[in-house]
Amino acid sequence: MPLILPFRGLRPTSGNAALVAAPPYDVLSSDEARQMVHGAAAKPWSFLHISKPEIDLPAGTDPYAPAVYAKAVENLNQMLAAGILARDEQACYYAYRIVMGAHVQTGLVAAASVAAYDANRIKKHEFTRPDKEDDRVRQIEALNAQTGPVLLAYPSQPAADELLAQASAGTPDADVTAPDGIRHTLWVVRDAALIERITAAFDAMPALYIADGHHRSAAASRVAAARRKAGSEQASDYFLAVIFPHRQMKIMDYNRVVKDLNGLTAEQFLARLAERFLVSPSCGAVKPSCPGEIGLYLPGRWYRLNIDPKLFCQDPVANLDVSLLSAHVLGPILGITDLRRDKRIDFVGGIRGLAELEKRVDSGEMAAAFAMYATRMEDLMAVADSNQVMPPKSTWFEPKLADGLVSHVIA
Repeated sequence: MPLILPFRGLRPTSGNAALVAAPPYDVLSSDEARQMVHGAAAKPWSFLHISKPEIDLPAGTDPYAPAVYAKAVENLNQMLAAGILARDEQACYYAYRIVMGAHVQTGLVAAASVAAYDANRIKKHEFTRPDKEDDRVRQIEALNAQTGPVLLAYPSQPAADELLAQASAGTPDADVTAPDGIRHTLWVVRDAALIERITAAFDAMPALYIADGHHRSAAASRVAAARRKAGSEQASDYFLAVIFPHRQMKIMDYNRVVKDLNGLTAEQFLARLAERFLVSPSCGAVKPSCPGEIGLYLPGRWYRLNIDPKLFCQDPVANLDVSLLSAHVLGPILGITDLRRDKRIDFVGGIRGLAELEKRVDSGEMAAAFAMYATRMEDLMAVADSNQVMPPKSTWFEPKLADGLVSHVIA
């Protein structure tokens, strides 16, 4: 089976992309999505009605209740009946460009092989949670479609990069600038010869890498397995993906804030840090400029922490800055060993900036903040290649994909 295939995308009809395109379902709370769609500027055709359908049910509705998935189906059928969404007549690829300020990345929307995922040719780097997997399975089964794309990366190759440049030339089929200023542009690739070359170029790649969407890909694998068992090998053997060259992808820092210093005074905490780090006071905010450098904020004061070079090793997971922080600060000094469950720690995406770290500490909500150097794509790929997993909250990808521009029907 080829690594990727073209497919008949379900997407907004001409002129409707701006009405449909929405933030990813997992970056908004139900209340935030409800306000966005039902607030002063109502959005009756927003894809949030499909991706977060609890917004159309009474407040407080369990987002995992059967009524929620039924509402998603009802809303999808309404958008189809109104001609807001329609499915392409032929199997296509789709070139997808995202522009955030000066940052530009151009990738390919494709159907990616579940078999390749199961065989680890589409490589993972995170554990999944059963409850979130179950939610995605129920959503896919209810809609008979995959509506949330999995974000993949391919090791940048000039030949594949050139094919994407060809696919994204000319007048786009959809061009949307979201309220956050991020521009999403889509080209439908219908040319049979170009489709064939794209399929061959990607099939020659040894591997693709999941950047974001581990629950969506795991759910797609489960749905495909269930349908094969029932004797139905169809479009469910592939899942919706957007694939970018790894050099174009932007990972931002994923920072940590802690509620207390585990009984230590600030002076005692700094003294403990000095056993394993070079600790230097800073007259301004510290945004790490290289691996091995961490910014520490205590009330009213920034410090620069430089990791002792002797602490680095060859293991791709243990060598991550977030791992070194856990191994030498969070665990032994602060007593925080379970990042998934410990309520004394929280995480702040770098998109919010260092001012958010200062705010959380100066308000008294948190005792300290750690500004991290962003994990690099090469680090992520090295972890995946070693069949290991990264610590929780290691990567924050920006810009985010838009939901609703292309969906993959598996019925």
